[in-house]
Amino acid sequence: WNINSICARTQPVVYIRRLNGIQGSFTEWEHLGSLQHWLATYFVIWYGVPYMTYDIFAMYLSHYYRYHVKGHEDYKQHSLKTINSFVRREFLLVLHHIALLTILNLFIRTRLAGDFFIGCLFLTELSTPFVSLGKILIQLSLQECWLHKANGGMVLLTFFMCRIALFPFMYWMYGRHYGIPLHAVPFHLPLATNLGNCCILAPQLYWFVLLVRKGYRLYLRSRRPPPAKED
Repeated sequence: WNINSICARTQPVVYIRRLNGIQGSFTEWEHLGSLQHWLATYFVIWYGVPYMTYDIFAMYLSHYYRYHVKGHEDYKQHSLKTINSFVRREFLLVLHHIALLTILNLFIRTRLAGDFFIGCLFLTELSTPFVSLGKILIQLSLQECWLHKANGGMVLLTFFMCRIALFPFMYWMYGRHYGIPLHAVPFHLPLATNLGNCCILAPQLYWFVLLVRKGYRLYLRSRRPPPAKED
């Protein structure tokens, strides 16, 4: 569980409290898409950007040393070949980080989105602690315990709610406050906004399918009768 996940989950609380404080003003409530808190700007520019950059570098090092210790010929030292291999193998993760960096910076610097939408994007980190806990339990050989099974359910629930359902929810909220039908919202937003959301959503859908498949395999394995003991 990293500091970024904790900070990212506290950010929406600040935004929601601020929005609750102004919801009585119809004029300000109408500008839901442009209201910004100073903490959002400082968090994204001075913490979010360096962290995402560091995280990409850390993923590369993890990839490099995983093959380096196995004695792979191409991984005796860092090179463009090892970087290219990392990008190809972890393309979706790299794309996810770059898309977040680009979109959040674009939103902050051009004020294309207010605190509500920035806070929603931060909520995508809500599933991270459960994903991390699952990996920790596997490393401790506790994948058969009830905690791992319960955590698997939380992974699926939080991943779906905060990384997939979140996007149509944002579009619905935008349409609700501006009197636009949900199906027409994309046509009222800049093309860059829709493309950016698609770049973030696409890998989430792919990862969610992988999680569901893994969960289904684990479920089938748990239903199998234990092997008969030989006399």
